[in-house]
Amino acid sequence: MRTTPAALLRQRGIQVTAQRLAVVRAVASRPHSTADAVAEAVRAEIGAISLQSVYDALALLVAEGLIRRIQPAGSPARFESRVGDNHHHLICRTCGRTVDVDCAVGSAPCLTAADSSGYEIDEAEVVYWGRCPDCLAKAGRGRTNRHVRRSNQTPMRKRHER
Repeated sequence: MRTTPAALLRQRGIQVTAQRLAVVRAVASRPHSTADAVAEAVRAEIGAISLQSVYDALALLVAEGLIRRIQPAGSPARFESRVGDNHHHLICRTCGRTVDVDCAVGSAPCLTAADSSGYEIDEAEVVYWGRCPDCLAKAGRGRTNRHVRRSNQTPMRKRHER
């Protein structure tokens, strides 16, 4: 049986409010959303809410382990409801699309540091960067067009060099 967002909040001793419930639902329905995108979704559901209230709710939910915050390099923080399994992410360098990817080997933290320096390691964060299938397809069409343009421009360049 699935636990409701209200029950999840109560289990953690968090006061149940319409704003917090809307934030939980927004993150669950739109994984890897920024705080701004979460705020937009919450406003669409319940009406007015300040961005600060959304940030406060996100911070509380992260601290309580109900959602996860990731911050890929060069990107705003993103939030997801998939927690506790130490999964990783694939991020498209072109469009920013982010998807989950399970650990490559073993159980959490699924990587063993060559030297733990005495730390007790409980999580490994891995981000794979590349281009998503949609951006690859668009780039493939673009390459063909660029190739045609280059071949058309080549004779002109040669004429100018003479």
